[in-house]
Amino acid sequence: MSDTPDATNFGHGPHIRSFVRRLGRLSPGQARAVAQGLPRWGIEHGQSLLHYPEVFGRSAPVIMEIGCGMGETTAHIAAAQSACDFIGIEVHTPGVGSLLKQIDERGLTNLRVIQHDAVAVVSDMIAADSLRGIHVFFPDPWPKKRHHKRRLLQLPFVTELAKRLAPGGYLHCATDWEEYAQQMVEVLGACSLLRNTSASADGFAPRPAYRPQTKFETRGLRLGHGVWDLVFQRI
Repeated sequence: MSDTPDATNFGHGPHIRSFVRRLGRLSPGQARAVAQGLPRWGIEHGQSLLHYPEVFGRSAPVIMEIGCGMGETTAHIAAAQSACDFIGIEVHTPGVGSLLKQIDERGLTNLRVIQHDAVAVVSDMIAADSLRGIHVFFPDPWPKKRHHKRRLLQLPFVTELAKRLAPGGYLHCATDWEEYAQQMVEVLGACSLLRNTSASADGFAPRPAYRPQTKFETRGLRLGHGVWDLVFQRI
């Protein structure tokens, strides 16, 4: 994919997408879930701010997750926190299908899915001071130095995320790539709207109990790989 920017830049220069659209294999179950579930549980990208009570049929705290992957963590957290409503953003169709399948199997009514670039969704659809929390778990680390510009968590976007949090709301990030973890500490720490909730000298937090440990994460930890969580709060 080329480095052609899109139009969403928050006034800080061109936005280079942090993802590459992968074709991936769509299983019959995922394809069926997309066909049947997206019209019911999906939200189309648009230019109007979301009115959450209209979306969910009730007034409740809203938590947004960027990059749901195959959706296991997203569905687990939504099921465990039924008093909150959740918006999951994912661009890859197999992941969207998997998440929609889990919504149906678990009978979740507090989770909606947007299949679109998260930067555009935040810019166009999420009102300021409106979210209880934001989750960004294991974003693509783009490990090669020449690709670091593609990383999602850059200061302009982090600042926009912070603006969408209600005062006291939280931004929780996690990564298994140490160099990216260090960059996250620096970038989130440079945002004047956020404060680090960790009292640790390195700035990292223990994994909050609500974030389940994935099979991939468990295997990595067994092999000696690290995982770093960061929890920052909107001032």
